Amino acid sequence: MSKEDLNGSVIELKGGLENAGFEEYGEGSQQQDPSAPAIALSPGVQEGDYTQIRPYAGMPKEVLLRYSSQARYRLPRELLFWLSVLCTVALVTLTVTVVALSPRCLSWWQLSPVYQIYPRSFQDSDNDGVGDLKGIQSRLDYFQYLNVKAIWISPFYKSPTKDFGYDVEDFRAIDPIFGNMEDFEDLLASMHDKGLKLIMDFIPNHTSDKHIWFQMSRNGTEKYKDYYIWHDCQNTSNGIIYPNNWVSVFGNSAWEYDPMRNQCYLHQFLKEQPDLNYRNPEVMKEMMDVIRFWLEKGVDGFRVDAVKHLLEAQHLRNEPQVNSDQPPENISSHVELYHDYTTTQLGLHTILQEWRALMDEYSREPGRYRFMVTESYDEGEIDKSMMYYGTPLVKEADFPFNFYLIDLPDNLSGNGAFKLVDLWMSNMPKGKWPNWVVGNHDKSRILSRTGKEYINVINMLLLTLPGTPTTYYGEEIGMENINVSVSEIQDPLGKFNISENRDPARSPMQWDSTENAGFSKNKTWLSVHPDYVTVNVEAQKAESWSVLQQYRALSFLRESELPLHRGWTCFVLSSRDIFAFVRELDGYPRAFLIVLNLANRTTTDLASVLPDLPAQLSVRMSTRDSAAGQSRQAARLETERGEGLVLEYTATRLVHNSPAFQDKCFVSEKACYQSTLGILYKNC
Repeated sequence: MSKEDLNGSVIELKGGLENAGFEEYGEGSQQQDPSAPAIALSPGVQEGDYTQIRPYAGMPKEVLLRYSSQARYRLPRELLFWLSVLCTVALVTLTVTVVALSPRCLSWWQLSPVYQIYPRSFQDSDNDGVGDLKGIQSRLDYFQYLNVKAIWISPFYKSPTKDFGYDVEDFRAIDPIFGNMEDFEDLLASMHDKGLKLIMDFIPNHTSDKHIWFQMSRNGTEKYKDYYIWHDCQNTSNGIIYPNNWVSVFGNSAWEYDPMRNQCYLHQFLKEQPDLNYRNPEVMKEMMDVIRFWLEKGVDGFRVDAVKHLLEAQHLRNEPQVNSDQPPENISSHVELYHDYTTTQLGLHTILQEWRALMDEYSREPGRYRFMVTESYDEGEIDKSMMYYGTPLVKEADFPFNFYLIDLPDNLSGNGAFKLVDLWMSNMPKGKWPNWVVGNHDKSRILSRTGKEYINVINMLLLTLPGTPTTYYGEEIGMENINVSVSEIQDPLGKFNISENRDPARSPMQWDSTENAGFSKNKTWLSVHPDYVTVNVEAQKAESWSVLQQYRALSFLRESELPLHRGWTCFVLSSRDIFAFVRELDGYPRAFLIVLNLANRTTTDLASVLPDLPAQLSVRMSTRDSAAGQSRQAARLETERGEGLVLEYTATRLVHNSPAFQDKCFVSEKACYQSTLGILYKNC
């Protein structure tokens, strides 16, 4: 190819680079002899000796193939390939090994205390005197201050409030006194933005008599006829003759005559709370849909109310009297009968298992496990409580609420605390997760039953035991019961029996020293405790080592130290005055000895109980002062009435390995600590 320049000369144009050592054969070229070398060799030079041509950028395939097959190129390439394969296999093997040996990660409901909010009394945003959802939302930073991430809110469904929300008129609606669905969605979104979890109350045993299902049932609408427990009864001139002697929890007959249907319906609580009929599959389907509705809203779990009442015996026999000599016509109180036919009936746990299975369907997204806790007061029948854990093959609740520590004021001593704690731990199925409750909306406040000097040591007990602690609002600042006169009683149970009045433990939260304790600017549905001027959140934030400061410190300590939230628990001492236990973890450099004085000032010789203890123990936390780091003598440990100590030490021999404590040590999910890598493993 050529082109003339300006002078008429011919310029030869060539494409690419010339390589004297390479001859390209293309179309129209003479066919190369297959036996001849691809590249012309100099006379007297063998092909293997030829070194003139070196690999170069842009070389053709023929040259590349000639050199790539040589050992000096092939061997490094193969070495790198197999090295990459070995590294990949090693990495996969290491990953599989770590996963296989690692213990299960604890879920959010295991890592954080659960904080119960009674919504009527937490924070009022519209100054009508009743707390609401917007009020709760305005206080979310408080939970971050406490280091609490799981919030249980008592009922806020639409309700006539005959039982303050436990009589539900519409399971899919918010009662206007608390706000609306938009307020709920805003609250839930704000909680999730702050890393908080919302546990709702689920009330499956009954509805309000204003519920549309009951209205349709009492007028005989076919689909709804059997949504409730109806039975024939006699309406005589002398009064109603009921189907049997069953008594409501709130007193008097559990049956109520309905003139529209001319039958009696069962109510195990108020007459305005008719019991649902779970032997009707349509009722079960309806309640499954209610659970699904709120799970799709994004709630993180449910506290399932009054579960033992879900089913009743179909034969309707009279229940046995506690006092067989008592005239049957005089029986009016729930405690006067043995409830063999109205609680814990066959089929109850099948219902709970189905609800758990539904919640598991919504737990598949990572980090969105849906929690389930059941409420059942089993009055000392510990075996019935443990059944709510389910079986090794079929899951039910993550745990049933443990109410035994509510009885601590009646057993206020080291031995008393040990017996109540050991009762649960020694009966709990292996591998299950414990929990602890010292107060709620149904019981008198713990401080009012024990005295102010014990509130800090009880909070220390609550937050250092294994498992999940539950705190009723106000317990973290030491709120007390209020005085409620007979004319002021609002609780329906209190109206029936003054001694059972629950109003005193439901007074407004004490936020600051302003009027109405910062709960509302206008009025309060129940009176505020007179001590709110000094016993309030703002004052205790500023006060050195207040009840609030100690609770917060315990919450952070529990989270930061592995032995305190997933290690072994060994009961090492119980006496009239002292309850002491060790929290330890295999391989972990520190162990903790918790010493709680629940009676009188005393000196304790812990060295004789635990011979391997160091002579000096470091104070990690004391309920008496905030001076951590002080040392105490193991052989002469002095404690004051109501004092609690978290003592830290380096363990030379773990207590749970000692034969003397084999039957006094418990662990829910065994794990060991590898200090070099800073990881947990389970095969130890």
